[in-house]
Amino acid sequence: MAEPAHSGSSFSFVAMEHSILERWAAEDVFQESLRRTRDESPYIFYDGPPFATGLPHHGHIVASTIKDIVPRYWTMQGRHVLRRFGWDCHGLPIEHEIDKQLGMSAQEAVRQLGVAGYNDQCRAIVQRYVAEWRSTITRLGRWVDFDDDYKTMDPWYMESV
Repeated sequence: MAEPAHSGSSFSFVAMEHSILERWAAEDVFQESLRRTRDESPYIFYDGPPFATGLPHHGHIVASTIKDIVPRYWTMQGRHVLRRFGWDCHGLPIEHEIDKQLGMSAQEAVRQLGVAGYNDQCRAIVQRYVAEWRSTITRLGRWVDFDDDYKTMDPWYMESV
């Protein structure tokens, strides 16, 4: 358990943050909010996915805060709001990140690794950043479902659009 948020005349925002996050985790507050509203009218919220090519920066954090406020409001109004997180895994941002990491162009990488090997490298970088994003978004106190996330690279997702 975190140290007390305040003792005497001092107050620690960091200690308060950890205390709240620990309580939410121990009491499974996010999942409990879903259980309590599961029979209520749904509020559909589409959370546009970020590219899984780097760590969250200030722009992501501002947008993420707004994307947390809307579902929280509707949850507090008694609506059932699923908050499924997603990842944009296609296109040049992923390829550019891999090319930088490998120190070669996409064409060179495909020649050396083959298409399957290059795709494996792309999938690996997505998985790395997903773990780092999960840690940051959770630390911000945002309630989202990372366990049932979607990735645009998943075959079931590609076949659905």
